[in-house]
Amino acid sequence: MIKAIFFDIDGTILSHKTKTVPKSTQKALHLLKEKGIYTFIATGRHISEMKDLPIQDLDFEGFITLNGQYCYNHQEVIYDLPIHSDDIQNILKKIHQKPFPCIFVEDKLMYINYHNPAVQIVQDAISTPLPDINNLERGLTHPIYQVIPYDITIHQEDDIMQCMPHCKKTRWHDLAIDIIPNNGGKQNGISKVLQHYHIHQDETMAFGDGQNDIDMFQFVELAIAMGNASDEVKQYANDVTDDIDEDGIMNALIQYKII
Repeated sequence: MIKAIFFDIDGTILSHKTKTVPKSTQKALHLLKEKGIYTFIATGRHISEMKDLPIQDLDFEGFITLNGQYCYNHQEVIYDLPIHSDDIQNILKKIHQKPFPCIFVEDKLMYINYHNPAVQIVQDAISTPLPDINNLERGLTHPIYQVIPYDITIHQEDDIMQCMPHCKKTRWHDLAIDIIPNNGGKQNGISKVLQHYHIHQDETMAFGDGQNDIDMFQFVELAIAMGNASDEVKQYANDVTDDIDEDGIMNALIQYKII
């Protein structure tokens, strides 16, 4: 019996074609709540970004953000996992040596050292405004949960990861990667949330479409890839539903008799 379902945002509940949540998805979430099934967001996004998205009227029990590094509900922070301070110092040295745009993500703030055309392209692709500019040295005195380099070469990417031994990366756009702690990820955040709500792993389901959903798919009992997901992501799912704009979430929930 499914008691908790985890939803990615971009390409899963939020269509970047229509810039909206499909009406069928809104209805499905309402029906899940009526049945007493917990629904959670599981995203790489930050709380400040979500405030700008058309999801504010959707009633989720809790939020797994920053790819599992910062998890909370409407009452409290359930779990958080910042990046090791040595790794922050090391990437700052790399940025000083050969500058590239990079976002540092705190619990309440996210900021970038500068904007360039690549940053604009990426932010447009996810329907999100350009991040505020700030001094990244702030990361030396404030916990950083995620680092997002933009517009870097493969050689730079490898170089960065070598100097951040406590971290791992996930590419979510041709021009951007997420860097998080080695033991982080959506699956880790989900595990902590399940412990908090006393829900078993075999009572879980998830919907996603991106590379950062793969570890979530490997963790939950029933993983459903959206029809618009890449072939790589689909390989890790138990099943593939229709495209987000073709009522994919609703169709899967009906197929599996969840609603």
